[in-house]
Amino acid sequence: MPNLFARAEAAVLNPLRRPALSGVAEHGAFWSLAALLILVLLRFLPGPPGALNTLALFVVVPLWLVFSCIILYRWLVNYVLWKVRNRLVVTYLLMGLAPVVLFVTLATIAAYVFAGQFATFAATSELQSTLGRLSAENQAFAVHVAHAIARAPSANSVELGDYEAANHSIPGRLTVDAWVGTATDHRHLLLISDGRELPQHNADDPMAYPTWSHDGFRGVVLDGGHLFLRAVNTRTVADHQVTFVSSAPLDPTTVDELAQGLGLIHIIPDVRALAQDDSKNTHVERGRASPRELAEQTSGTVNGGSLMPGAFLLDRRITFSAPLFTTDWKNGKQLISLISVTSRPALLYAHLFGTAFVVGTVIRYGLIILASIFAVIELIAFIMAVRLNRTITNAVADLYRATTAIDSGNFTHRIRVQRRDQLGALSTSFNTMSESLERLLEQQREKERMQSELEIAQEVQNNLFPHGQVEMPGLELHGICKPARTVSGDYYDFLIMGENELCLATGDISGKGISAALLMASLHSAVRAYRFAGEDCFGDNGGTDRFFQGMVTFSSPGKVLSLLNRHLYRSTQPEKYATLFLAHYNTNTRKLTYSNGGQLPPFVLCANGTVRRLDRGGSVVGLLDDLVYDEGTVTLDPGDILIAYSDGVTEPENEFGEFGEERLIEMVQRHRHLPLAAISQQVLQSLRAWIGDQEQPDDITLVLARQAAAGSN
Repeated sequence: MPNLFARAEAAVLNPLRRPALSGVAEHGAFWSLAALLILVLLRFLPGPPGALNTLALFVVVPLWLVFSCIILYRWLVNYVLWKVRNRLVVTYLLMGLAPVVLFVTLATIAAYVFAGQFATFAATSELQSTLGRLSAENQAFAVHVAHAIARAPSANSVELGDYEAANHSIPGRLTVDAWVGTATDHRHLLLISDGRELPQHNADDPMAYPTWSHDGFRGVVLDGGHLFLRAVNTRTVADHQVTFVSSAPLDPTTVDELAQGLGLIHIIPDVRALAQDDSKNTHVERGRASPRELAEQTSGTVNGGSLMPGAFLLDRRITFSAPLFTTDWKNGKQLISLISVTSRPALLYAHLFGTAFVVGTVIRYGLIILASIFAVIELIAFIMAVRLNRTITNAVADLYRATTAIDSGNFTHRIRVQRRDQLGALSTSFNTMSESLERLLEQQREKERMQSELEIAQEVQNNLFPHGQVEMPGLELHGICKPARTVSGDYYDFLIMGENELCLATGDISGKGISAALLMASLHSAVRAYRFAGEDCFGDNGGTDRFFQGMVTFSSPGKVLSLLNRHLYRSTQPEKYATLFLAHYNTNTRKLTYSNGGQLPPFVLCANGTVRRLDRGGSVVGLLDDLVYDEGTVTLDPGDILIAYSDGVTEPENEFGEFGEERLIEMVQRHRHLPLAAISQQVLQSLRAWIGDQEQPDDITLVLARQAAAGSN
């Protein structure tokens, strides 16, 4: 089944040259879109299948939107927001534009609410003003009627004089009613003006006496399903109570007068009763009707006024509603009606500043100037943000290109620094880093070259030391040298002359490293040269030449040291010198003739445990000219071990002090029964443990020679 889906996806995507889908969101979006297209086509089928597909759309569409939003989010994060510039733009929009949008939205809502509230306030203010005039005039006529009844208590009519002239300020058709007596005992009065009967509320159905009313009542009342402006005044003169009621219908004519300069006004009586009456909402869903729709469907609703076209682009319609408290005339219960005003900002502005045109003009132009200043500031801020954004992103782009160049191996790449801010300092720091990298790489290459040369020098130096097992009849030999660095300044050599003679040499060159290694090679060459020269000059025939008058051979180590001293003194710098121990050994006689030129004195560890120090000789070699070196002679008994060493063996320190000669002799004494190579390893292990984790301070050289027991080879 998965292969079937994959083939179906490939059949659609391959002709479109789109890559294969990967991920749950991509597959979900693809198949939900396919299902959506199929359902859209099936939706046009008649009957239940079409209705069922319509229902299925409400399931497929949300799924497709969810998967699409996930894909869109990934695309924004991985592609659009990958660039720093885009991230900064989005950041600026979130930080700068979002508050502006929120502020503008809040200001628009507040302005709309304020304008709507002002419109309803203006309409209700006009209504209250009309009621105030009606109440004032009603009170005056109530006093007039009360005095007339006081003069003629049994009269059924009262002459009001020129009533129409007095009430010309009341809009619409005005009716008046009057009663004499109390709520339980009263009679209706006929009111006459200039011999003409004044209109009453309803001649066929006279107005009921307002038993619930009180003196000074004025307001909007609902009587017989219609709205009226009414004022009630009660006056008592000479025990005669007169109740006078003035009433003006709240009809379109009256509402037109109220809406003058405001727009459209819709007054809906008793909204709660309307909301409970389902039969009134046949065209508009209950609870969701607009005030205008409610007005069109409700009997007793009053509409009036007119709305002129917008004066400018933003002069939009503003519709706002407010409760209008009305009174049921029959029982005096409070009802909640609704007054809805549809106006425009230009009308409200004119209404607000109608009597202060100069002040309104000043405020209008002031607001325009303030808005212009804000717009200029916003434009300047936008330009600065763009420039800062470009500066930051250009610096990041320069750094990205520079890092790419460095990664490709172009260490000569430099960023052009044109700024003196932190970004410029960052570019300068990057250039400095590139220069340092270039210099370090050059040093690394030089170091590798030198290391390679040192490795070659180490290999050459290793060839200077004796290789393999050096064997002499009746004498075991072993030597080892561990340089502190790549090459060593220590020296040891075994020179075999004939079958029974051996020359043993150990030395230490002043200093370390290359210079010491070169001087060691020179010393090695000189010793070897004297050795071969001695063989050539003193062969089996015993002949000599003029350079070796006086028997200057290796059998006389002191004289050889004198020659080597003269050679080093004349061929090296004054501060260069060496310590050298030379010894000549004859296996037949077991005599060891030696001379020590400043080297740490070797030891002979006898078989009986005693120690003899070989300290005859003289000063270091190569420091002073024309030195004479003494010689010493010892006889090696079977089991005796000769120990020659450099200062790298005895001088390493830790918190307990130096390794020392005594510890060296003790280690050899403890393991003297082992082969010389094993003894050497034991000494080196003990020395390594003594040094610990510290770096090896000096070259280590150890030479061991053991006289074999009688009769052994």
